[in-house]
Order: sequence, then C-alpha cells, then structure tokens
Amino acid sequence: MTVHKIKASALRLFAQNSYDAVPLSEIAKEVGIKTPSLYAHFKSKEELFLAVYDDCLTEHASRVRQLTDKLTGLDTEQKLRTILYDVCRTYLLSEEYSTFLKRTMLFPPNALQEVLRDRFAASEEQLTGLLQKVFEEGMASGVLRRERSEDLIASFYCLLDGSFLQQFYYRPDDWEHRLAAVWGIYWKGIAEDRTS
Repeated sequence: MTVHKIKASALRLFAQNSYDAVPLSEIAKEVGIKTPSLYAHFKSKEELFLAVYDDCLTEHASRVRQLTDKLTGLDTEQKLRTILYDVCRTYLLSEEYSTFLKRTMLFPPNALQEVLRDRFAASEEQLTGLLQKVFEEGMASGVLRRERSEDLIASFYCLLDGSFLQQFYYRPDDWEHRLAAVWGIYWKGIAEDRTS
C-alpha cells in the first residue's frame, strides 16, 4: 500500500511541477513518512519517476486495447477519426497521467531524456500496429490512396501531435472546430479519388 501511495503522491507532484522542482522530502511529507523511508521502496528519485512513467505507459496500453474494441464495425474513415479524437482528447490517459506525460515529454529531465524517449517509442508500438492495420485495410479495400503504410502512420502522428498541442492554445470550442476542419482536409488528402 505504501508503494501505491508514494507513486500516487509522486504522480500528482510531478504532474504539477517539473522533475527538478519536486524534492523527495515533499513526496515523503505528502505520504506521511520520513524521507529515508522512501529508500526502502525506491533507490532514488530517478527510479521513482521512472516507475510513475511506466505506470503511465501501462495505462496508455490498456486504453489502446479499449480503443481497438471501440473500432469494431466502423469504416476506415470512422476508425481513423475515432482514433484521432480519442487520442487527442486525453492521449488515452486519465487527466493526471495526461498532465504528467505532457510535462514529461515537453520538458524532460535532461538525465532521463533518452530513456523516456525509448520507453515512449516502445509504448507507441501498440497504437502504431493498430494504425497500420487500419491503413492497410483501407488501401486493400480501395478507400485509401496507395502509399507506404509507414508514411501514412507518420502523417497521422504529425496530425495527432499537432492537434493535441492545439488544445493548449485555443478554447475548447475553437479547438473542436479546428480539429474538424483539419480532419476533413487530411481525409481528402489520403482518400482514394473516386471522381476519375
């Protein structure tokens, strides 16, 4: 139970502040233990931070599985739009993990930057696999233009990441309007032209 409480407190504090701005003493205080007691569970602040990060990625993987089930019976356009909207809204995470991930990926601790990128890339494999399946099915059925699936996936991630960041710049209604407009243009760009 203490490990869970430590990670929950660390998540909240790391989501609110940068890695460097959260001393272990503050986490210990919030949990109600002395700072040296943290070392019975985690060897270092770095290890605790990475444990919270791994929990975040585990939740993301679980939500990708739920999203996969949600796509059953939808056509290619509906599947891609559903993935875009669901991932953009939360990055398939609870609010606290979403805030933590944004802060961590945009402002990573220097010493952990490569480790975080590698772990994030590995966690994206599940979503990448889902996208590859949708794109390949769409091309096979003639709904999508024939392109390299890697290029379609890369374009989708650029659309996704850009739309995700737009949420911080605009009011929710403006963001929804922009996302709808961008989706329409993106879909026209990848859909097979059936007018010729």
